Amino acid sequence: MPDNGIRTLAEQVLDHLRPSGRRLVTVESCTGGLISAALSDIPGSSDVLEGGFVTYSNALKMSAVDVPEGILAQYGAVSVQTAEAMATGALVHAMGADIAVSVTGIAGPGGGTDLKPVGTVCFGLALRSGPVITAQCHFTGDRSSIRTQSVQQALRMVLNA
Repeated sequence: MPDNGIRTLAEQVLDHLRPSGRRLVTVESCTGGLISAALSDIPGSSDVLEGGFVTYSNALKMSAVDVPEGILAQYGAVSVQTAEAMATGALVHAMGADIAVSVTGIAGPGGGTDLKPVGTVCFGLALRSGPVITAQCHFTGDRSSIRTQSVQQALRMVLNA
């Protein structure tokens, strides 16, 4: 994946979280671990990055981070409800983390529908002490571009939390 400013954003996230001692966990679907990879590519990231879950399938979303089957059935894997459940579940299972960021979406080229076209990506940001923030974005471009934009958005959400 080309950098596209991702390394700079990842460095900013680490620099933002490091002074407070806060630790981050990621839970990723359509990005397949790219957020964790961007962060862990930077020396010294282990003092901020707790780890990451790659929950590509619905079965793993349910078993690894406790996304309720009912949420998946009612709203689908690509929904702000699922993104919220992924982030809150990650905090339950990564007890050393203070912040969780999640991403689930349709990177394409297939898989889109009229209601959820290719490029629909949902995000969740859960804090141990605070509300869960969710967002839905509609990105354009090919699979690589959609995944890159998703990583950028997730990192920006952490910076703005």
